[in-house]
Amino acid sequence: MFQWDQILIDFGGKACVENGVATLNCIPAVFLNIINALLIFVGITSLVFIIFSGYKYIHSGGDPKNLESARNTLIYALVGLIVVLFAFFIRNLIFEVTQVPCVKTFGFGC
Repeated sequence: MFQWDQILIDFGGKACVENGVATLNCIPAVFLNIINALLIFVGITSLVFIIFSGYKYIHSGGDPKNLESARNTLIYALVGLIVVLFAFFIRNLIFEVTQVPCVKTFGFGC
């Protein structure tokens, strides 16, 4: 049988699981996992929309309305991806400049 007591997630020098019960020390780790999963989701979604806009462009048949739709889909997918990546770049830049761990852990454990 699986023993939860054997799992300790060490985040910031504090045990996340004690006696099989998650503690408040787990919150930053959970947030970081959610944010990383969302970043992967946004990347995959934008890739799908970029491919979809290429498909729309190929099958537009030279119709200006369809060409405009394909171009807008591509622009929106790229802008969304750039905004998300830029937000993470700014967060990491602030962390590197200030060396305050609360920036990466969303204010927990400070």
